[in-house]
Amino acid sequence: MHTHYFYALELPGETKGILEETIHSMKEKMPFKTWVHPQDLHITLAFLGNAPEAMIKAANEVLDLNNTPAFKLEINHLGTFGRKDSPRIFWAGLEKSTELNQIREMVFSACSAAGFTLETRPFSPHITMARKWAGEEAFKADQLDAVNPFKKELTFQAERVVLYKTHLGKSPKYEPITLFPLASRS
Repeated sequence: MHTHYFYALELPGETKGILEETIHSMKEKMPFKTWVHPQDLHITLAFLGNAPEAMIKAANEVLDLNNTPAFKLEINHLGTFGRKDSPRIFWAGLEKSTELNQIREMVFSACSAAGFTLETRPFSPHITMARKWAGEEAFKADQLDAVNPFKKELTFQAERVVLYKTHLGKSPKYEPITLFPLASRS
């Protein structure tokens, strides 16, 4: 069984708690096959896949976020990836953030410097909440606005980037390996 690694922006415990309630209330209306364990909620910055330890160590050494200040993010909409009528991924989306894009650039360049080849799709920051549509009927995108719990925005302070290791078949399945705290605003 391959172990996968990825860098992600950690969500504060309080935010995970709010999202856990959100997920709980949406399970009824949105029949997806698997819902993400609240501890596993995050914003992926770079997926490394099955990576050799030496390369991970090299990327960790290059990644310096000590002078990067913590910043606010806002979760404000829902979306899906995959087929419109049967989505593969159901996610919570974020307000556009220059700071988040900068952090992602820093993570990407540390990974590139360490020899990783990363996916080139445009960055679409999101928090995966569920996978595989399992509804009897086709998924309807207009449901998203109707069930959107973020009409009253949900903001949080982004304070850490984390290197996670995936344990397939476990729940929660992501184990934090290395923490990169952002500078606290004085």
